[in-house]
Amino acid sequence: MCGRFALTATPEEVQELFGLEEIDGFPPRYNIAPTQPILIIAADLPRREGDNRSDRRALLARWGFLPGWVKDPAEFPLLINARSETAIEKASFRAAMRHRRVLIAASGFYEWHRPPKELRQKSTPYWIRPARRGVVAFGGLIETYASADGGEIDTAAVLTVGASAGIAPIHDRMPVVIHPQDFARWLDCRTQEPRDVADLMKPAPDDFFEAIRVSDLVNKVANTGPELQTEAAAPAGEAEVGRPKPAARKTADPDPPAQMKLF
Repeated sequence: MCGRFALTATPEEVQELFGLEEIDGFPPRYNIAPTQPILIIAADLPRREGDNRSDRRALLARWGFLPGWVKDPAEFPLLINARSETAIEKASFRAAMRHRRVLIAASGFYEWHRPPKELRQKSTPYWIRPARRGVVAFGGLIETYASADGGEIDTAAVLTVGASAGIAPIHDRMPVVIHPQDFARWLDCRTQEPRDVADLMKPAPDDFFEAIRVSDLVNKVANTGPELQTEAAAPAGEAEVGRPKPAARKTADPDPPAQMKLF
């Protein structure tokens, strides 16, 4: 799943990537968490022939999807992710998959590697960003929820897919990445059915992201500074995720060797 991400790009960089006419200013955000507002890019009203203005718009939505049929949000689980393989089959996401696909602007996401329980080791956070830096677009879904008192709020979820080979040693899921050449097709819910864009919901290429081990400062939502993305060294004797564990040396020392991390 994707439970935290960041958007540290400038408004101008976001505007250029998504081809927006305008966008409100916003500060860099290093630790975006569920229930917080996230930046969404959605299709706007179709333009008349000859109108060269952008047909996309930027808006904020609460990260935590609420289907329109929910009666009491307090009793409904927080849906921050939607599995791309089954979203069209789920009552919660079916309508949004057909009619309200969006792009979610990000600079990268955080994921935690969880060692086997028997090792009794804490989870390790990683900052996962595009290897070429810049802004990335996650595939997402949006729903405008109308409460009983007449209030409305836009809510959203990040679509996920099985992890690429480069991310799999850390976690088995990752956000769906929509590439710029596919923005128009993804956002076109008038002519493109979910089956027509199914090919876009696939793992990013193995070399698209790079994973950087970071400190556990990111675990706390209250921590929001750039230091969250500073690389943290692995403890002495601990192998990095995805790297083979070094073989233990045979010595005459009768004492057992120090425990090694087995991933």
